[in-house]
Amino acid sequence: MAQPQTEANEGSLLLSNELSRYDSTCIHQDLPGAANAFDSYDKMKDEVKFIVKSSIPMIVTFFLQYCIPVISVLSVGHLGSQELAAASLSIMSFSITGISIFQGMTTSLDTLCAQAYGAGRYHLVGIYFQRCSVLMLSVMVFLALIWWFSGTLLSVVVPDRELCFMAESFMRVLAFGAPGLIFFESGKRFLQAQKCFHAGTYVLVAVLPLNILLQYVLVWHPTTGMGFLGAPLAMSITYWMMALLLLAYVLFIDGKACWGGLAIKQSFTNWWPMISLAFPGVVMVEAEFLAFEILTILASQFGTEFLAAQSIVANTSTIFFQIPFGISVAVSTRMAHCIGGGFPEGAKRVVKISACLGVIISTLNCLAIAVLRKQICRLFSLEPEVVQLASHVLLVLAVNQLVDGLNVTFAGCLRGQGRQRIGSIWNLASYYLVALPLCYVLAFKFDMKLYGLWIGLGIGVGFLALCEGLCIFWSNWPQIMIDAEKRNQEDS
Repeated sequence: MAQPQTEANEGSLLLSNELSRYDSTCIHQDLPGAANAFDSYDKMKDEVKFIVKSSIPMIVTFFLQYCIPVISVLSVGHLGSQELAAASLSIMSFSITGISIFQGMTTSLDTLCAQAYGAGRYHLVGIYFQRCSVLMLSVMVFLALIWWFSGTLLSVVVPDRELCFMAESFMRVLAFGAPGLIFFESGKRFLQAQKCFHAGTYVLVAVLPLNILLQYVLVWHPTTGMGFLGAPLAMSITYWMMALLLLAYVLFIDGKACWGGLAIKQSFTNWWPMISLAFPGVVMVEAEFLAFEILTILASQFGTEFLAAQSIVANTSTIFFQIPFGISVAVSTRMAHCIGGGFPEGAKRVVKISACLGVIISTLNCLAIAVLRKQICRLFSLEPEVVQLASHVLLVLAVNQLVDGLNVTFAGCLRGQGRQRIGSIWNLASYYLVALPLCYVLAFKFDMKLYGLWIGLGIGVGFLALCEGLCIFWSNWPQIMIDAEKRNQEDS
């Protein structure tokens, strides 16, 4: 009975020894621009330069994409308070049940596509993109049913039935744009794996003005304006334009080298390795997103002023989050390239760089929020009581930034390693066993109200950053390299 296990151990040892031969060499000469993929590892400053240069377009991309639903809310908000409430409710619901799920699922491509590219198996990059797209479209069929009948579901928690069914009509229109959003999210990862970090930025710079124009034409124009339902139609068209422009980028600019043609059979087979990464990725994204929504619900218990202040603090947190998140995507991609290429020393270097960049960005975010907190508040509200309360709570958010930047960049390392499962476990534990219980106790039992909510959240995020950091710095690198090789071999 012990013989098969012995053979497996010997095989793993042989594979580990084989992988170690890559530590000082790079054999990737097939793809234009990839011949010197790991030459820069000789100097730490070159590695830092690459990650920072890659991060900038990602930060811009995430910020511009975040603006699309915001523009819709602003457009509908001028129609009336009921329309504003319905649009906000539907976009929040769509973000929880759609956008965050798709973004979580595509974290599997942060691992699979980038590791395949690093290993020189370029055709796998295209196969993984197609497989993930098909998987998300399959999930979307189930989600579309939820969106289609969302009015009934929302009425369970929202007493205003008219508001619920207005939100339902909004989400029904949004559902037609979901496939475009899916192809854009998976397409971004397909290109990022090939170090095409600017593609999404170019697309969104082109699309955002068109989205504003569509909002006017479909919501406000005297002839073509549809009023309330024009906003989700404009968003749906925008999502499809994003997907089509990204396709045009691949066809006419860059990205075709990893496209081996349609792989219909491979797209519908061998889903489990991708699901095993996609599901924990969804948990990582949803755990944080839902925690913030619960904070808003708790803040509503303290009155209108506190809820308004909570909105300001939450939106400020989301805006500043885009900076470390952009860095984490660049870190994740570079980490996966190193692992796929059998270069553990390079991967260890990326860990050190991610920690340093996390500290720097955390400090800068902290200082920016602390110094500009009153100006930030006045962008959202001119009511003195709300501005004063929010500006004080923003000081707590500023302190929280000191650990949140590390949390985000460490999560990028875990995605690059293919260890989303560990990240999902620590996310659930940190937010739901540490942060939210502390939020409740500090806010209600100690009567710290909004301050208590954000102090509790900061402690939970600090705990998460510590746990993720320990997992990364104590990584079993030989096993990580073996797991990456096995994933690539399964589809070779």
